[in-house]
Amino acid sequence: MIIAKRHLGSLGLCLGLLVLPGGEPRPAAQNLAARFRVNVDLVQLNVAVTDRKGSYITGLRPEDFAITEDNNPEKIATFEEGNESVIRFGQKDASEQERGTQGSLGTAGQPGSLRSSAPPVGGASVFILFDTSNYMYRGFVFAQDATIDFVRSMGAADKIALYSFSRNLLRAATLTTDRSRIVAGVRRTVAGDDAALYNCLLLTVEDAAPLRGRKAIVVFSNGPDNASSIPPEDVAELAQSTGTIIYIISTWRATEQPATAAAFRRISKATGGKAYFAGNWHDEQQAFTSIREDLAHLYTLSYYPQPNPNHGWRAIKVKLVGNQLQKYRVRTRDGYSLRKQTQVFADNASEAGLAHGPE
Repeated sequence: MIIAKRHLGSLGLCLGLLVLPGGEPRPAAQNLAARFRVNVDLVQLNVAVTDRKGSYITGLRPEDFAITEDNNPEKIATFEEGNESVIRFGQKDASEQERGTQGSLGTAGQPGSLRSSAPPVGGASVFILFDTSNYMYRGFVFAQDATIDFVRSMGAADKIALYSFSRNLLRAATLTTDRSRIVAGVRRTVAGDDAALYNCLLLTVEDAAPLRGRKAIVVFSNGPDNASSIPPEDVAELAQSTGTIIYIISTWRATEQPATAAAFRRISKATGGKAYFAGNWHDEQQAFTSIREDLAHLYTLSYYPQPNPNHGWRAIKVKLVGNQLQKYRVRTRDGYSLRKQTQVFADNASEAGLAHGPE
């Protein structure tokens, strides 16, 4: 789900993205506060539909989906399957209203008149967050190889960024279609220092927030986190509110700490992603393959929310319409929060926020 805004303020990020307060500079390292507010206009959902065996169901149409927000039926505004063209459904314009023609959206799951079909959106935006902490010493080279294979396997239209983290976040390469830049960045990574995963993941979500379309963060971490001051719940809430999918690939080390493994599962599930626990290099490759396939088969739906007095958590449900489709499973995020995010003060996160890698 992305939340996008029609009219942008001086510092307004697109619709409903968590936005830094207008006009305030980034605080000093010792006082950095991540302050965000959500303003809703357009809500975007990324939806996976699978059968009981986990195979993806393709070829569904807009009318096959019904969306509710706080139990209020919503009208589909745009629809897209994978990298196919975006189908847009327009509301009545002034001339249509004067003539009394039918140009508005239909009921939930039944879009109205087709206004335009745009060219493909250009693939997904994928941030790879690669663990370079002390926990990654064992099997570090194998982790690099698995990550590089994933980068090379992504579609030509997909944009990829490489971030690495230990105690601080290093933005090694910003979003690009140049695979050689990402591969070179992976090869330059060196393991060392403590792990502040949640601090650095929060900052990565913040970087992804302004982007529209499918966007995901793929975390490769040996776990656990021993240096963050930000709880995983804050990361999950921010990712939900900005429509950012989080996938986490962890080695078996994380399962030695049940709390860490549970946190990884909660974060990924809350954002519509998945958590993987890989015991060897082959499992790591399988996890990356699964993520690539998931991103390629997502349906992207958007809607303009109906008037709603609820300024806190808004629950979203996506269902398939018709008896023939009830046997399939739907996976997406289950809502988003409108309330102002709690200020998060974190010395480690602030240091990470000031650590910029090569552009």
